[in-house]
Amino acid sequence: MTNLASFRVALIGSVFLMGGADWPKFRGPDASSVAADAKLPVTWGEGQNIVWRIDLPGRGVSGPIIVRDRVFITATSGFRHTRLHVLCFNATTGDRLWERQFWATGRTSTHNSISGAAPTPASDGKYVYAFFSSNDLVCLDFDGNLLWYRGLAHDYPKSGNDVGMACSPLVVDGVVVVQVESQSEAFAVGVDASTGENRWRVERSKVAGWSSPIAIPGKGGRKTSVLLQSRDRLTAHEPRSGEELWRWEAECAATPSSLVSGDVLFTPMGGLTALKFSDESSSPEVLWDAFRMRPGAPSPIVYDGRVYALSGAILKCADAQTGELQWQLRLKGNHWATPVVAGGHMYCINFDGEARVVKLGGAKGEIVGEHAFGQQIHASPAIVDNAMYVRCDKYLWKIAEVDGS
Repeated sequence: MTNLASFRVALIGSVFLMGGADWPKFRGPDASSVAADAKLPVTWGEGQNIVWRIDLPGRGVSGPIIVRDRVFITATSGFRHTRLHVLCFNATTGDRLWERQFWATGRTSTHNSISGAAPTPASDGKYVYAFFSSNDLVCLDFDGNLLWYRGLAHDYPKSGNDVGMACSPLVVDGVVVVQVESQSEAFAVGVDASTGENRWRVERSKVAGWSSPIAIPGKGGRKTSVLLQSRDRLTAHEPRSGEELWRWEAECAATPSSLVSGDVLFTPMGGLTALKFSDESSSPEVLWDAFRMRPGAPSPIVYDGRVYALSGAILKCADAQTGELQWQLRLKGNHWATPVVAGGHMYCINFDGEARVVKLGGAKGEIVGEHAFGQQIHASPAIVDNAMYVRCDKYLWKIAEVDGS
């Protein structure tokens, strides 16, 4: 292995394939934040459409993931957030199935509003990969047995910044991709999902960034690739070798992540830019760019022919083919969590934990439901089987229509 903090232990447990109804990583199975066919309530509260609420240890702004009726989530505890937690719950009952704790090996200081549990974990249906702001990467099976552990700060001691790291991992083609961007050291690394060893490493610009890598599906003559977004460039890489396939040099946003919808890449660049792929070329071409669609911290969303961007308290809607602004809707508060879409409604939760349900599809957006969680929320929700999972530091909620509630 590449450092003393990296090791392997025997894998225990059976291997299953990931189901189609799972939410296995940040923003869902295709990183779209959309569960189009899900049916969620537009109102909920004490005694109404709340299936369960779970107490969580420590702090965390990472989102939950749900695979095979199991909910995985991370947290940190201790005075300096040096204790790392990975927890697993039964999605149906909310019962805790197991919890594993580790000591952080890297820098744990973050902004006061967040914690070291900022990246959302990821799963390939066989294992869970939990990444922390301390640059510790943990691989567990679904029974909580440790397969391997990487302390990336041992290999790259200058990585990390005072605000904290927040890029969520991506699992593609047997490789776990993590992006570590800070002023002192910046790189992306592809780690073998079975062993925890580096398959590749590429340098990035030495500037802080918090956007997450995404997969660009292969189509026609185009290979499946990994998109890395930094403040000064977009690059696409072959997942197993890290070979750079194409590069686009431009100023990109530091926090919201890109997404792919069909043959179009929507990226927070110059506001919001749509880049279209063709079968003849692996490199995209500009379809449109719209400065007025510039997102804030939440990532953009494409749904039913429209693209949505949330900045501060303003939700904007544009035509996905042209970028032409169609309407704006003022919500309340500042938003960090990327909204989710289900059943023609968008669920937006601001930093103060105030949720607003926006009905989509018409000439303008309409707020049709509101709820106050009473806790600050950074984490993006997850949706599986007509249920929405929302986390804050203290709690994890499951929200769904409950008969008789």
